[in-house]
Amino acid sequence: MKLAHKDLLRLATVGSVDDGKSTLIGRILVDTRQLFDDQLDAVAAASERRGVGDLDLSFVTDGLRAEREQGITIDVAYRYAATPSRKFIIADCPGHVQYTRNMATGASTADLALVVLNVAHGLKEQSRRHLVIAALLGVRTIVVAVNKMDEVNWSQSAYQSIVDELETLAHELRFEHVTCIPVSALYGDNVVDVSKHTPWYEGPTILSALETSDAGSWTTTNHGARLPVQWVLRQPGGGRTYAGMLNGAPLSIGDTVTLLPANVTTTVTSLDLGGTSLDRATTGLSIDVDLEAETDAGRGDLIATEPLPTVTKDFTATICWFGESPLQVGQRLRLKHTTKVTPVRVATLSGVVDIATLSIGAATSLATNEIGLATLQTADPIVVDDYRDNRVTGSFVLIDEVTNATVAAGMVGRASFL
Repeated sequence: MKLAHKDLLRLATVGSVDDGKSTLIGRILVDTRQLFDDQLDAVAAASERRGVGDLDLSFVTDGLRAEREQGITIDVAYRYAATPSRKFIIADCPGHVQYTRNMATGASTADLALVVLNVAHGLKEQSRRHLVIAALLGVRTIVVAVNKMDEVNWSQSAYQSIVDELETLAHELRFEHVTCIPVSALYGDNVVDVSKHTPWYEGPTILSALETSDAGSWTTTNHGARLPVQWVLRQPGGGRTYAGMLNGAPLSIGDTVTLLPANVTTTVTSLDLGGTSLDRATTGLSIDVDLEAETDAGRGDLIATEPLPTVTKDFTATICWFGESPLQVGQRLRLKHTTKVTPVRVATLSGVVDIATLSIGAATSLATNEIGLATLQTADPIVVDDYRDNRVTGSFVLIDEVTNATVAAGMVGRASFL
């Protein structure tokens, strides 16, 4: 059985509030005819209630009533779309600084970031923050919609000024592919169809850029197969198999694998996907694996191929702190890494990232929405890769032990641009 992944692109729209992210997504969905008549009627009714004369396309993604009433995006809104050449999962991330944690959620599994900038306002602090977090989370490709070009009379110089500033930051953050496009999301120029207002621009539209970008990157690496054990399944007639989502690299029958942290080396004897036997499983599939050796593996353990990840109780991490109270040295939390949860202690805080300069300053604590470097000590061994090598086994979240709130997103190791 073979399942194609390259036809599915996961993208997150990021940028500051009121730069037009939701309107751009609404325009893409409307102009590619992704909405039913009753959905358009609901958007029209919401626009009328708010006193908007024309159809407000931002309401296509702003599904919460509170969001529609305030005209802002609070939660991450996911929409699905398809063209003849590709399918899309679109995360509309909130722009306000107090919802930065929601933006990080939307970008965590994205292949690409669709960055929306208001040409009249330039690269604001929150836009920079979103780009830094996207880079931290392993997004390597950005498509930049330089929006509201109609408000500056389609000025090429205004557009180029934004492009120059953005490309400088993108180089510092080490994005690998950057495409800038002058658009008006409100009127649809250069979104799906080429605009007559930009004869000086010869690049792709937003849709064509999305259709030709690489996809499937968040589960695939060149650093070996990884299967975090989610369930241990007892089989009829005896024996146990191990179920979880495969990432990193494909896994085949006969492959030599190591069960960690027990460090047991064995061989894959069978692979199963929903009752169908496989000879080879590709990344992104939730599979059931049978091993030659009898083991006592449980939830939270990891099945891996070479090169093997690291088993540790002490590691350096880059942390995006979302808690209302500052993160302090010595603070105790719970760490959730793949399928494992363990108590954790903040051993040291070695620096905080200056969003404006990308430099590291001294830190004794991390305030809400700050990004810093820390050393963490876990109660139980965990099996990790550097985040730059594997976005699944290199990521974790921190949980408040009292409230059970998720208070931080973490990446194992130091970001490449720091």
